Amino acid sequence: DCAILIIAAGTGEFEAGISKDGQTREHALLAYTLGVKQLIVAINKMDTAQWSENRFNEIIKETSNFIKKVGYNPKTVAFVPISGFHGDNMLEPTKNAPWYKGWEKEIKGGKATGKTLL
Repeated sequence: DCAILIIAAGTGEFEAGISKDGQTREHALLAYTLGVKQLIVAINKMDTAQWSENRFNEIIKETSNFIKKVGYNPKTVAFVPISGFHGDNMLEPTKNAPWYKGWEKEIKGGKATGKTLL
């Protein structure tokens, strides 16, 4: 089983989602409790954050901290910046994030890599 955790990159939205009673935190905990051991984190609404590499990295850092507490190993999680509204980085690589080189995660027997969500 695999879950895709969608996180909003917008200022205030991300912070509300990962707060103590936030839905993002709750959804990650529910997925893990239900036995879903594979997680993909899609950082959505990157267009509202002007595709900021700093914002993306900030969200990865904070998200890694809380999913680790839930039970996930952040090294086995793919983090993908997307814009669902514009379709950026969903199926084809976006040109709006030239800094994004793709995701990499540890798997049994090595590493897996990719550039888009799907």
